[in-house]
Amino acid sequence: MKRVFLTVALLSAALLLAGCGGGSMVSNTVDAINPMNWFGSRSAAPEMAPLPALAQSVAVKTLWQANIGNSGQAIFAPAVVGDSVYAAASDGSISRLDAVSGRQLWRISAGERLTGGVGAGVGLVAVGSGRGEVLAFDGSGTALWKAQVSSEVLAAPQVAEGLVVVRSADGRIFGLDAKDGKRKWYYQRSTPALTVRSPVGISIYDGVVYAGFAGGKLVAISLASGAVRWEATVALPRGTTELERVTDVIGLPVVEGREVCAVAYQGRIGCFDISNGQALWGRELSSTSGLALDVSYAYVSDDKGAVLALDRSGGTSLWRQDKLRLRNLSAPYAYGREIVVADIQGYVHFLARDSGAFIGRAATDGSPVSTNPVRLPNGGFLIQTRNGGLYAFSTQ
Repeated sequence: MKRVFLTVALLSAALLLAGCGGGSMVSNTVDAINPMNWFGSRSAAPEMAPLPALAQSVAVKTLWQANIGNSGQAIFAPAVVGDSVYAAASDGSISRLDAVSGRQLWRISAGERLTGGVGAGVGLVAVGSGRGEVLAFDGSGTALWKAQVSSEVLAAPQVAEGLVVVRSADGRIFGLDAKDGKRKWYYQRSTPALTVRSPVGISIYDGVVYAGFAGGKLVAISLASGAVRWEATVALPRGTTELERVTDVIGLPVVEGREVCAVAYQGRIGCFDISNGQALWGRELSSTSGLALDVSYAYVSDDKGAVLALDRSGGTSLWRQDKLRLRNLSAPYAYGREIVVADIQGYVHFLARDSGAFIGRAATDGSPVSTNPVRLPNGGFLIQTRNGGLYAFSTQ
């Protein structure tokens, strides 16, 4: 089940409990599995749409499947480097599998309960814990180093150009040396009192780190130094109450060509010039999962379960598929002639790229899919479920 939380920092409670050890900030969380139902009974909530009838027009092939362990309350996605897949579970297990066959090559324990992972690069695998620890291993599963950041790690670290870039739950971003975990730089900014607690991560492209923040901001940061290159506004907070003014960038910023695009909860989708952050276009939209791009279109799963396709030249609507209402969709994945989304019951839906019509469906283990599909080198893609199922699919 996709889990998104609203978090309010309760300073007085933190002070009262500071002597209990750990010094972690105490927060009040509101379950927001369905954003329409924060304060109501789940039994009174609108029901999710039943699966629509399907005239299967593409053959969906399961290339392989494996089980790598339950995600618990964390949200994990696999990482693919070369011919290997790396995946993690909340109990601390990390697995390396062959990307072609799914055969397990090794499985280790990180020795910590994990909340963020996996990030991988050539010869290095990184994960994060609820205690704010970043743990690195080599390609054979041997521990290399452990580093401490400022708070729990909810998103997968990213490995690039000799650095492990980690985002902590308090919004700080750390550039750690891939050799020994020593801090090279860090970036921080103030956050509103009320934010969406989600595994929002970072994207790295051509020496630049792109990160979205609470309050609807998108920031481009130099990978080498941590210096800010530019800052742009995806969406501005609106409304009279703090809840109404929650406008946080969700999911990963996505780069395609000379554009970077991001989407905010209770806000907008916006695309910007990667060189200077100049706004290219934007439109009102709210998402709790994220977006995808291809050469022509932008695709978004909105917070009510609709999938939309927008023209990248200006944001004009091309189609809207709304028959997956309240099924807590993953971000879309642009897969050739199909658009792929997964849902709360573990179904993987294939939509026609040009019309949004349903053209295929595949089942997994019945547990929620909360992460984006991940590309495989052989042309397929991976889905990881909450119960730890790892499924490789293809239609080609």
